[in-house]
Amino acid sequence: MVQPGQNGTTRFGVFEFDRRSGDLRKAGARIRLQIQPLKVLTALLDEPGAVVTREELKRRIWPEDSFGDFDHAVNVAVAKLRAALADSADTPRFIETLPRRGYRFIYPVNLPAEAQEIVAVTTPAPPQPIAAKTTRLSRVAVVAATAVIFGAGALAWWFFSRKAHALTDKDTVVLADLTNTTGDPVFDGTLRQGLAVQLEQSPFLRLISEERIQQTLQLMGQPRDARLTADIARQLCQRTDSTAVLDGSISKLGSQYVLGLKAVSCSSGDVLAEEQATADSKEHVLKTLAEASSNLRWRLGESLGTVKRFSTPVEQVTTPSLEALQAYSLGRTTMIDKEDHLAAVPLFQRAIELDPNFAMAYASLGMAYAHLSEKQSLRYFQLAYDLRDRVSERERFYIEAHYHEAVTGDWEKAREVYELWAQTYPRDDIAHLNLSIVYLNLGEFDKARVQAGESLRLLPGDCISYGAVVASLVDANHLQEASEIGREAREKKLDCLHLRYAMYQLAFLRGDAVAMNQQADLPMGKYGIGLDLVQARTAAYYGQTKRARELFREAVKQAEQSKLWELSALVKVQQAEVEALFGNSDVARKQAAEGLAGSNGSDVEGAAALSLALTGDSSRAQSLIDDLAVRFPRNTLVQFDYLPVARAQLALNRKDPSKAAQALQAAAPYESGDMEHFNSGYPIYFRGLAHLAAQQGGEAAAEFQKILDHPGVVLNDPIAALARLGLAHAYAVQGNTGKAKAAYGEFFTLWKNADPDTPIYQQAKADFAGLR
Repeated sequence: MVQPGQNGTTRFGVFEFDRRSGDLRKAGARIRLQIQPLKVLTALLDEPGAVVTREELKRRIWPEDSFGDFDHAVNVAVAKLRAALADSADTPRFIETLPRRGYRFIYPVNLPAEAQEIVAVTTPAPPQPIAAKTTRLSRVAVVAATAVIFGAGALAWWFFSRKAHALTDKDTVVLADLTNTTGDPVFDGTLRQGLAVQLEQSPFLRLISEERIQQTLQLMGQPRDARLTADIARQLCQRTDSTAVLDGSISKLGSQYVLGLKAVSCSSGDVLAEEQATADSKEHVLKTLAEASSNLRWRLGESLGTVKRFSTPVEQVTTPSLEALQAYSLGRTTMIDKEDHLAAVPLFQRAIELDPNFAMAYASLGMAYAHLSEKQSLRYFQLAYDLRDRVSERERFYIEAHYHEAVTGDWEKAREVYELWAQTYPRDDIAHLNLSIVYLNLGEFDKARVQAGESLRLLPGDCISYGAVVASLVDANHLQEASEIGREAREKKLDCLHLRYAMYQLAFLRGDAVAMNQQADLPMGKYGIGLDLVQARTAAYYGQTKRARELFREAVKQAEQSKLWELSALVKVQQAEVEALFGNSDVARKQAAEGLAGSNGSDVEGAAALSLALTGDSSRAQSLIDDLAVRFPRNTLVQFDYLPVARAQLALNRKDPSKAAQALQAAAPYESGDMEHFNSGYPIYFRGLAHLAAQQGGEAAAEFQKILDHPGVVLNDPIAALARLGLAHAYAVQGNTGKAKAAYGEFFTLWKNADPDTPIYQQAKADFAGLR
C-alpha cells in the first residue's frame, strides 16, 4: 500500500486530494463531498491500478453492523464520487468497475513525494508495450528499495543524470520521415504514419501537427508535401520553436529488419535518446516499431505509468498490415494535405479491404464522405464506432466524438467526449478546436472562446484556430476584439476558408461591404463553393431575391462540379427556405423537391420540412417531420430546432397559435445557440409569429427583439431582417402606431434595394399604408 508523503497530496489530471484534510479540489476549487465517497477515493488512491474489492471497502469504510444494505451504500458512494469527478461508468476515465469483484483507479497518479521516490528507484528497465500489470509494494520491497537508495548512490546518480537530457511535458517535437534502405517501397511514408499514431497515444509527448508543418514548409519555400528529411525536419524544428526532431531508419539484414529511432536536439544536435530493435520478418515490423516507440517515450522522460496505460498493442492501434497502413497514409495525405476528399475515398477503401478491422480507416472514410454522401458518411462512422474497442484511447476519443457529431447528432454527448479528450490530452489541439465549435452550437460562447484560444496557443499561427477565435468573438458580439484578432491573422498572411468565413461575418456586422467582397474574392473552385452560399444569404437579407438566386445557383454548380452531392442538396433546400420565408411558394417547393431528390440527410430534410410547411404543403411537411423524429431521435439540431419549428408552422397553418407556442417549448434549451450558422434563432422568430397570430403584441415584440439583440448569432440570415418587420407588426397589434412606423421605416431602409415583386415586401408596404 502506498503511504502518503510529507504533504500527503495526490494529484490526478486537474484534481488533487489532500489525505490529511480530506479536501478534494478541481483546478484549485474545493469540491464538497460526503465522507463515504471520500473514503472510497482514499482506498482507491492507496493502491492505484490495483483492484479494491467491495469486501475490502466494506471492512475499511463501513464498520460491523453500521449499515443496512451494504451493496446499496457502496453503489451510492461510488456514484457520488464519479459525479464529483465527472466520470462515467460506461466509459471510465478514473474509476473502473470490475463486475462482482470491485473497483480500480485507472488514471495516472502523481503520488506524494515519498511514494514517487520508491517507484522511481525500483523501476528496473524501460517498459514493454503490453497491458500494464498491477504491483503492490510490500514492506520488504520498501526496505529493499531504501537499501538501494543508500547503497547504490553511483548508480542512482548515473540514472538521473541520463534522465536530465529527457524532454519535459512542455516541449514539442517534429516527426521526420524514416530513412528506408530496404528497397521495399511499402515502408516509404508508412512507418512515419505508424510511428505518429503510436506516439500520439502519449499525453506527455506533443508532435507538431501536420497543418503547422505544411504552413511552415510554405514559409521555407518548400512544397506542402515535401519529404521531411533530417535537414528539413531540423529547420522545421527551429522555426516552430520545438525542442527535438524524432527520426529513424529501417534496414534489412538477411531476413530480419533493423529499426532505429532517435531524438535529436534542434539547437545542439545532441542525441537525447535512441532506441534500436530487430523484427524477425516483414510481418513483425509494425509490432517492433510499437515496442521501440514505447521504450523511446520512457527514455524521453514519460512516466512508466502513462507509457503502460497509453500503449495499446499494435494489433489494435491502426493496423498490423503494412499495406493497409500505406493506403491509409496516402488517403490522409490526399484528404488533409491536398484537400481532395473524393480522391481519398478509394485509398481508404483499399485500406479497409486489406484490413476489415481498421477502425481509423472507417472513420477517415466517414470524414471523406461528409459532403459527398451523408448516408455513406454515417455508415462508415458507425462501422468505426463498432470497432472502437480495438483502438488507442486517443483514437477512441476521435471516433466517439465524430460518431456523436455525425451519427447521433447528440451535441451534449459530443461535448462530454471532447471534454474528456481535452483533459486526458491537454496538449491536443484537435480536442480544443472541436470543443470550441460544440460550445458555439450550444450557445456557450465564453467557453468557446477559451477552447479556441487554447487551440491557437498550442498551434501559434494556425489559420483554422484563428478563424475559431474570431467566430467565437463574433457570436458573443465582441466585434472590436474580433477585429484585433483578425488583424493579427492578416499580418501573418494566413488564409483559409474558416478564417475567411469568420472575417466575412465580422465585416457584415460592421456594414463593411468592401471587406466582405475581399473575403469572398476567391479563385474559381478554391475551397469548393467558397463563400457563394454565404453571399447568397446576404443578398436575401437585403431582399435581393434575384441576386440571391444567382448565387445559390453558382454554389450548386460549384458543388456538383466537385461532386459534393450532399452539399449541393443542402444549398438547394437552403434556397427553398429563403424563398418560402419571402412567400415565393412555387420556387420554394421546386427547390425543396430537388434537394430531397439528392439526399435524405437530417439537414436537408429539416430545411425542406420547414420550407414545405411555409408554402402550405402540410401533408408533405408532416411526412418529413415523422421521418426525422424516427431516424434522428438523439440529434440535437433535429429535436431542438428543425422539428419544433416545422411543427409550429404546421400549427400556424391550422390557425392554432397556442399549439405552435407549445411546440416551440422544446427548443428553449438551445435556441440562443449558433446552430452551426444554420437556422440560428428560428425558434425565437417563429415564437414571435405565434404570439402575433394570437394577437399578443407585447410577447411578440419581446421575441423579435431577442433576434435583433443577438446579431452575432443570427448574422446574415433573412430572419434578422424579417424580425424588424415582425417588430412593426407587434407594435401595430399593441396599437402603438409611432413605434410601428419607426420599425417599418428600419425595415424599408434595410430593403431599399429589394426586388419590388417579392411577396412579403409587397405585403409589408400594404400593411404600412393601412396604419392609422
